[in-house]
Amino acid sequence: QVQLVQSGGGLVQAGGSLRLSCAASGRTNSMYQIGWFRQAPGKGREFVANIAWSGRSINYADSVKGRFTISRDNARNTVYLQMNSLKPEDTAVYYCNARSIGADYWGQGTQVTVSS
Repeated sequence: QVQLVQSGGGLVQAGGSLRLSCAASGRTNSMYQIGWFRQAPGKGREFVANIAWSGRSINYADSVKGRFTISRDNARNTVYLQMNSLKPEDTAVYYCNARSIGADYWGQGTQVTVSS
């Protein structure tokens, strides 16, 4: 089992920045990928970004490329999402996601609200 605890988020004006953190614990050595999804009101959960737990593979949704940066600190078992140039359409609950073979794990969710 892997446990994910998120922090960060909040309310920011358009054009501002926020950073999300996700600390993993438990069987982190079983993880091969960790990242972020988001869910806006009335919409389905959508992919935002992910990073290989070891290695250099990084992926972003087209909607956040050039504005968001995902990074990890393996020593702290933590992944970060730096969000710059935020837009009102980025408003959503953001979820940390970790993958191991045969299992998906989710954080508790963090609200990000961008005002226009």
